[in-house]
Amino acid sequence: MLFNIGYLILVTALVIAGIGVVLGFAGGQLRNQRLVQSSFHAVYAVGGLVAIAAVMLWYGLLTDQFQLTYVWNHSERALPNFYKFSALWGGQAGSLLFWTLLLSVYSVIVSAVNRRRLQALMPYVNAVMLATSTFFLILLVFAANPFKLAAFVPADGQGLNPLLQNYWMVIHPVMLYLGYVGMAIPFAFAVGALISKRVGNEWVRTVRRWTLIPWMFLSAGILMGSQWAYMELGWGGYWAWDPVENASFLPWLTGTAFLHSIIIQEQRGILKTWNVVLIWLTYFLVILGTFTTRSGVLQSVHAFALSDVGPIFLGFMILIIFGFLWLLFKRLYLLKDEQSIDSYSSREAAFLGNNWLFTSITFATLWGTFFPMFSEILTGERISVAAPFFNKVNGPLFLLLFLLMGIGPLLGWRRTGMEALRKQFTWPLIAGVAIGIIAVFLSPNPWPSVGLAVCTFATATIVQEFVRGVIARRVTNNENPLVAMASLARRNGRRYGGYIVHLGMVMIAVAIIGNEFFQQTTNVTLAPGGQVALGGYELTYVGLENNRASNRTEIGARVIVHDRNGKMVGTLLPLRNLYDKTPDMPTSEVGLRMTLLEDVYVLLNGWEGSGSTATFTIFINPLTIWMWIGGIVLVLGTLIASWPHPVKRTASVPAATGLAAAGD
Repeated sequence: MLFNIGYLILVTALVIAGIGVVLGFAGGQLRNQRLVQSSFHAVYAVGGLVAIAAVMLWYGLLTDQFQLTYVWNHSERALPNFYKFSALWGGQAGSLLFWTLLLSVYSVIVSAVNRRRLQALMPYVNAVMLATSTFFLILLVFAANPFKLAAFVPADGQGLNPLLQNYWMVIHPVMLYLGYVGMAIPFAFAVGALISKRVGNEWVRTVRRWTLIPWMFLSAGILMGSQWAYMELGWGGYWAWDPVENASFLPWLTGTAFLHSIIIQEQRGILKTWNVVLIWLTYFLVILGTFTTRSGVLQSVHAFALSDVGPIFLGFMILIIFGFLWLLFKRLYLLKDEQSIDSYSSREAAFLGNNWLFTSITFATLWGTFFPMFSEILTGERISVAAPFFNKVNGPLFLLLFLLMGIGPLLGWRRTGMEALRKQFTWPLIAGVAIGIIAVFLSPNPWPSVGLAVCTFATATIVQEFVRGVIARRVTNNENPLVAMASLARRNGRRYGGYIVHLGMVMIAVAIIGNEFFQQTTNVTLAPGGQVALGGYELTYVGLENNRASNRTEIGARVIVHDRNGKMVGTLLPLRNLYDKTPDMPTSEVGLRMTLLEDVYVLLNGWEGSGSTATFTIFINPLTIWMWIGGIVLVLGTLIASWPHPVKRTASVPAATGLAAAGD
């Protein structure tokens, strides 16, 4: 009875959301405040109802209500509560409910914050957010009911997918969904701006923070997923260009391009049409990615089971495409640029080049991801596109992107003179060339040398900007360096937070170069006491160890690690987990020793008898830890960039910092 009520709650939310869409559009067109206020009430009501439905499903999972088909399919009595809670997003119906819950939370916050602001935009914003909620509620009510009851009450459930029983899979999907879902908010504002004919800078300034926060969550989610792949899949890497990985990466690319592009519109009134197209494309790629994991059109280790939601998704995507194009065509006359780019040696030209590169990477990734589907449709044969294609195409594009990331902050708006160029580029270029020359001696392959040189150049530009800002504050305010840096971040967080984000991206790039070009690996079978040497380390196999957990047996192989001087530097215990419900789906937990220079990464592949021999795959992964440190730095920089900062007072700026001030 209780869970029948849960289904009725979703039906009620669907009806209210549909009515709210009509009220929002009608209230905006008629300028009827009663209708507009009713659209706000619809947002709050849908949010409350969806939250109640989610709590009810969580209750079913945590209390083992196996009469619910969803609980029976994705939980079991022995499953730790930690994973019972996360099972909400471990399956098709639950993940769609979680998507709708987060969208409702975003919608309620946006509506509450802007209830008395942006009165020309908010009716349409409410309507678009409710339209998205309506779509997902249609899926839940008609195609993926999370409250579907079984014909009888099973004694136990089938258990959660073993690959999802990892702490990263508890938090990684949450971060990813917060990023995915949040991109619906700037899209709603873009549609509101087009319909209300307010396509100036007002909506752009408003959505900047509403884009930055989801972008931060999406970035963190992608990196957490990489950490899960690194620790759980046992192949020594973190990114395989898998279709579902790409599905999250695509909106990240266009969202990042949008965040850079709107700066040009704010500063120069340029690229208005492009900005609207970019945020539409980001929203569309979010829906496409959600469709990709649920329709069965692409195969992936991350994907959900094939279900009935595909045709509904397809219809919604067609509506998004043609509805947006019609609206854009109707408002195109309002989106004319106010100025043009004056010079190639200008910051707006660098940002435009940045956008071209981001969209080129997006197209290449999209094409490579969906090429197997197109090949099967056209030829009847599914032709796979693997990592080498993506690396060869996207690698050089990313290299150019990082080069522009270093160049952009050194350029002024409109035009940068030769003397300013010389002054700005001298030390970063010297640093980049020096590191590039040193790197030549580490590898015969030129690509890592070029990559490290570009990363050094970009880092030097960031350091140079901070040093100049600190010197300026010491001159004007007599602050010590630490206080000066804090003041820069507090008073101009948008600029200096962006530099910190760039620094985090450089760290990630350095980790990728280290892992891609300098990784060492070996496969070996050892008896207890047996040793193997790799990358300056000596690893000794001690023996097998067994441990019983609540729903699995953990079999580990104890390995002692010594450095090249014979000093013991750690003990590793790579595991194989054998689950009671799915004994044919064992999972791996790698043994890992992390340092700032390299990781010692050990995978247990198998064993004979009680451990008379054990087979391992061993990797030495240089610089990989900087990927995770870079992720933390990226999040910190995004928080600084999005944090409200005090209004600047007009003050004289020393000539030495004039160019830096021009970029504020």
